[in-house]
Amino acid sequence: MPTSRTQASAPLARTAMAFVLAGGRGSRLMELTDRRAKPAVYFGGKSRIIDFALSNAMNSGIRRLAVATQYKAHSLIRHLQRGWNFLRPERNETFDILPASQRGDGANWYLGTADAVYQNIDIIEDLAPRHMVILAGDHIYKQDYEHMLQQHVESGADVTVGCIAVPRLDARGFGVMHVDPDGRIVAFMEKPKDPPGIPGREDLALASMGIYVFETKFLFDQLRRDAADPQSQRDFGHDIIPYLVKHGKAVAHRFERSCVRSRAESKPYWRDVGTVDAYWEANIDLTDVVPELDLYDRDWPIWTYAEVTPPAKFVHDLDGRRGEAIASLVSGGCIVSGAMARKSLMFTGVHLHSFAKIDGAVILPYVDVGRGARLTNVVVDRGVKIPEGMVVGEDPVEDAKRFRRTEKGICLITQAMLDRIAP
Repeated sequence: MPTSRTQASAPLARTAMAFVLAGGRGSRLMELTDRRAKPAVYFGGKSRIIDFALSNAMNSGIRRLAVATQYKAHSLIRHLQRGWNFLRPERNETFDILPASQRGDGANWYLGTADAVYQNIDIIEDLAPRHMVILAGDHIYKQDYEHMLQQHVESGADVTVGCIAVPRLDARGFGVMHVDPDGRIVAFMEKPKDPPGIPGREDLALASMGIYVFETKFLFDQLRRDAADPQSQRDFGHDIIPYLVKHGKAVAHRFERSCVRSRAESKPYWRDVGTVDAYWEANIDLTDVVPELDLYDRDWPIWTYAEVTPPAKFVHDLDGRRGEAIASLVSGGCIVSGAMARKSLMFTGVHLHSFAKIDGAVILPYVDVGRGARLTNVVVDRGVKIPEGMVVGEDPVEDAKRFRRTEKGICLITQAMLDRIAP
């Protein structure tokens, strides 16, 4: 059953620290991550992907947060500084941004996910959290980590691993585990080419969500042991978790035990938006009458940087030139000027000029769509200027020559792509 959200306090969460791993590029998002890390990619009209992991920690009662950054970190760091600067040390709250930096031993970059925590042991020790909740910063979901912390303590586990059942072939990009009837992990494989199915449900595999709970001192001991191993890849999935499956007690935590759902959400929601197709689908799904992910849930808000903007504006009311949006999300600062938006998502400051039409469009902030343009099934990167009369999404051959077109027919448009088109 989904968790109740009427809990006034979360005692284990209050003595825990959430450490978010946000250094990855996310290369399968193609040009969307040319200038930003995957956790910094926009999602849902006004948020960034990383806001979901951080909001889950806050809503769970965790008040000590840290984010390890590495690849193209400027956009992410700026967002964190603007949107997550409300935590106060005098309330025993902390928020640390931890870029890869010179630590005195010649190392500069984080060598892996485990190394990102290992290089910051001194900072974590000063805060003295009882437990560490290690989080991936690149998934969309709502979860109460207090329930996972409680299971960890009650089970006596060395590590508790968050997991979810996914289609077997989709599990090739995740850690995959076998568990016994008591939930103990008996085998763990990182990104197997042929993932094993769940017994009795061979079409599904049990995938790691990239969420781990440790007692802090025990984690530090394991990180130091791993750092002394010259064969290690310094990675939780490749090294730390398989070692503990073999030599310790690793326990699985099923997502359905701690997922957070509003009355509008019929089933647990978790998405890896790591490809252009998956990213487009997850955003466009939000335009449904009752979407699977409820962003309007006031009991479990998704915190983010709230940019100060004027209200969205719709102007002109003539046949063929009427500003309107149907089944769409329109953010602050947008102007729909005699144009039509259908089943689309417009981030902050988008301007649709007269006679333009968009359908199935994910338009990132401050895009200008020229007069008479038609865009169908597209993702448009931030700040792009779509020329007057441009048509995308109606001629697959022509689209593939000009833009990044996916197997499912979604076109990713960046300014660099437009600049390469001969006038």
